[in-house]
Amino acid sequence: MPELIQSRKDQHLDLCIGAPVGFRGRSTLLEEVELVHDALPELALEEVDLSVSLLGRRLEAPIIIAAMTGGTERAAEINRDLATVAESLGIGFAFGSQRRQLLRGSSLGFEVRDVAPSVLLLGNIGVVQAREASAAALESMVRSAGCDALCVHLNPAMELVQPEGDLDFREGVATLQRLVQQLETPIIAKETGCGISRSVAKRLVDAGVCVVDVSGAGGTSWVGVETLRASGDHAVRGDVFWDWGIPTAASVAQCDGLGLQCIATGGLATGLDALRALALGASACGYARAVLQAWHRGGRDGAEAYLRRVIAELRMGMLLTGSRDLAALRRQPLLLGRTLERWVPPDAPLRFRLMG
Repeated sequence: MPELIQSRKDQHLDLCIGAPVGFRGRSTLLEEVELVHDALPELALEEVDLSVSLLGRRLEAPIIIAAMTGGTERAAEINRDLATVAESLGIGFAFGSQRRQLLRGSSLGFEVRDVAPSVLLLGNIGVVQAREASAAALESMVRSAGCDALCVHLNPAMELVQPEGDLDFREGVATLQRLVQQLETPIIAKETGCGISRSVAKRLVDAGVCVVDVSGAGGTSWVGVETLRASGDHAVRGDVFWDWGIPTAASVAQCDGLGLQCIATGGLATGLDALRALALGASACGYARAVLQAWHRGGRDGAEAYLRRVIAELRMGMLLTGSRDLAALRRQPLLLGRTLERWVPPDAPLRFRLMG
């Protein structure tokens, strides 16, 4: 099993770097979030404050290099480079699945604290693996990697297409509740490209979860990634469900007003995407495949240049809406497109008008 995991992780990297694994006919719907231009912002660009507090760490900008990989030699190089970039920029960094570390105790790919001593560092394990693991084993795993919090990923669609995937997703809520109660490390409930609905978000709140990463539809389709690895019936089913999921913007809206801190991941590529997600109610924004591709093209420097551009674009958008800080941005009026408006729950406290 560990060798199979290692091979799968390397295949995932290759596919995410160079294969057409994006959603085919579904977008993030972030393009349907419009903010009003302020021609008199009464701000200097240097006065715009992008900082945010998340899980006990201060981020210089509300950006996280989202979960991608871990557990292989190739992943070790990528993670150390990207964690170094996160340290330089004062943003967060998230590991990919630590399943191999949990099963074998291998820290390969998960040793970054020496190059990123102050970053918000997020661990990662699947809810099925968490269900079978003791709290002590999970606490040991995150502590050995120096993580500030543990993402527990929810990925039933991906697993059902994966040839060697899990098929039993029972006791997920009970597992999350147990971890919240027994672990000292904070828990983040995270999807993997299919989004989180309002009903699921409410169940997470009832289980004691305080932070979610919606990882919505519109960016990388992990069903698509597994479809390209699969054959036979698995590939046929994966092709049918390639575009399955809740768009990222819709998932952020679905989670609004429930007392959760929400990380908007899933298809974000520019600083304008972040501006829209943050105005919609997100606390921070995650970037994954775009960062990996920038690293592939230009190494550590390429990834850092890309993220500096994202942050500069976000700062520009803040000024152009007259928003001195993130709290001010969230007070700005929003205009939502018709498709996104259909996803907004009637009890969500959003400020919007229907476009056109």
